This record gives sequence, structure tokens and C-alpha cells, in this order.
Amino acid sequence: MAGKHSPRVKYLRRLAMRRFREQEGRFLVEGIRFVEEALAAAWPVEFMAISPTLPESRRGAALLEQARARGIRVIELEEGLFGQLAETDSPQGVLAVAQQRRMVLEELRTQTADRPALLVLIDGVQDPGNLGTIVRSADAAGAQGVLLLKGTADIYNPKALRATMGSIFHLPVIQNLTPDDVFPFFERSGIKTVAGDLRAERAVYECDLTGPCALVAGSEAAGARASILEKAAERVRIPMPGRTESFNVAVSLSIMLYEAIRQRGL
Repeated sequence: MAGKHSPRVKYLRRLAMRRFREQEGRFLVEGIRFVEEALAAAWPVEFMAISPTLPESRRGAALLEQARARGIRVIELEEGLFGQLAETDSPQGVLAVAQQRRMVLEELRTQTADRPALLVLIDGVQDPGNLGTIVRSADAAGAQGVLLLKGTADIYNPKALRATMGSIFHLPVIQNLTPDDVFPFFERSGIKTVAGDLRAERAVYECDLTGPCALVAGSEAAGARASILEKAAERVRIPMPGRTESFNVAVSLSIMLYEAIRQRGL
């Protein structure tokens, strides 16, 4: 049984920091359902840390059996220690250390080979919950990838991961990109960029989203940077006849995604 001075416990604590996660290329997966999703997706899981009570539930025992059958090392933590490491208010007794997906833009070509590209480009979204929700919506809409420019929240932040509801295991998310990485790739690939902009003259439903395109959304406070908007082929707004000034960024992006679905007749 591992105590608080165990090297693996210290490693789990350090994975709470973004810099260390990026250095190691690892992240934490917490909760029975989330770890089940990772194993179902055959995601590389290096080891699991559990509370002494996890095997007492049927799902917990089944998860342990599945992990051990795959050769995943399991360590049991001292009573009370698990609660100190967990991020959630009501921990379910399991933490897994998983590898981050390392992917380059050119690999997205294989994702878009059988149908027109539908990608998402995020510039400066700060709230991890919003970012995770965007990834979840992109997955639901059948997008082939989400691209995050530098200055955007970390998709491997625990709050962002929970908000993806497991979509992190289904959809490529590439972060720490620059405009110089992304826009030449779009041009080479024939992908049109469509940016959400409150000041745009055209409504989103007036824009042709049936061909290969990347939908662009910016920070909660200011939207995408002017330098990003200038590079976009088209700018569109979402009509808002009510009194509020704007939609939440995750809601706005979801509306744009589902307008693309509507136009594509899916």
C-alpha cells in the first residue's frame, strides 16, 4: 500500500501542474466512468491508483479486473490519501495515469480522407469547462479534430477533461499551436476558415459550410484576436434577437457546428 512519501504518489501530485503534464506527456483520469472510457478506447494507461474501498462496488471490481487483464499496474493508496489527490468533491476511488496524444497537423489528413473536413480552431478560451464542452460538442458533431492556439486553456486540466465527458478519447485535440502552424496547413488542405464574430454582417446560416472548413472561436471576453479574424476567409454572427449581448463561447461554437451538420444533411 502506497503512502504519501511514495514516488508514485509524488508523481500523481506533480501531474496537477500543467508544465509537468506537458513535460511528461501524461495526464490524470479520475472516476470509474472516465477510466472505463479510456480502457474502452484502448488508450495507453500506465498505472492506476485506487482507494481501499474501490473493489467493494461491482463496477469498481470489474474495472480492476479489466485493468489487470491488460497488464496495467494497480497501486492501493493509504486510507484518506486518495481524497487528498482527487480533484472531485465525491471521489469514486480510482485515478489513472494516461499518455497524452501526440499528433501533428498533417496526421489530420487521414481523419478527413472520406468526407469534407470539419475542424475547430480555438484562440484563447480560458475557462477549462468551456474548452471541455467545445471538445464534447465537436465530437458529437462529427468533427475530425480540435486545434488549440497558444494561450488557450490546457485540455488536460482536470475540469476540462471532465467537461469532455470522455470525448478526449474519441477526437484528436492538438494544442500549443501558432497561427503560422495552422493557417498554412488550412491553405495546403483546401480548408476554409469561418470565424465567429459579433460584428460580422452575415449570419452563420448564410455561409456555405458544406465544404472543408474550420470553425474559429475566441476567448470568452473578447473573441478571437484581430490578427486571427483577419486571416479567416469568412466571418459570421449568430442572430440574437433577445437582450443578452452574446452567447457563451461553447454554446456559440456548438451552434456553428450544428449549422454545418444541417447544411451537410447529416
